[in-house]
Amino acid sequence: MTEAQTFKLDELARAAGTSPRTVRYYVQRGLLPAPAFHGKDTAYGRDHLVRLKAIRRLQAAYLPLDAIAVELERLTPAELERLADTGEGVPEPPAQLEPPRPRRPSRASAPASRVVRRFEIAPGLTLEVADDAPADASALAEQILKLAGRS
Repeated sequence: MTEAQTFKLDELARAAGTSPRTVRYYVQRGLLPAPAFHGKDTAYGRDHLVRLKAIRRLQAAYLPLDAIAVELERLTPAELERLADTGEGVPEPPAQLEPPRPRRPSRASAPASRVVRRFEIAPGLTLEVADDAPADASALAEQILKLAGRS
């Protein structure tokens, strides 16, 4: 691919392994520069393809788009090229990017007579089943427990 090579939106998306809609979204979010407009044809360049490939590498490292935007601005063109081609330079996600823990329902809002059984399916994964759960929900809980080997 030459420096002067241009792509139409569909060609760029296909070359980067993404969708045209995603490309437009990244332009809207500022992750990609706006394409050059040439009459009927909008032209994307090699730099767009490199940035799209780099974005995919950073997403594979579970970085959110805001962190990806920071990385794209921080990297030199050579570093960006290396990241896009080889994945070299992908940062470790910060500890604060761990997924949020699910909220537990307030105990004050539950009726005093309600009993809830709690099962640990795997480390960090629990299943709670209320004694007054509908029959289909209880049956589903039993199937989940069976699948997890916890019945």
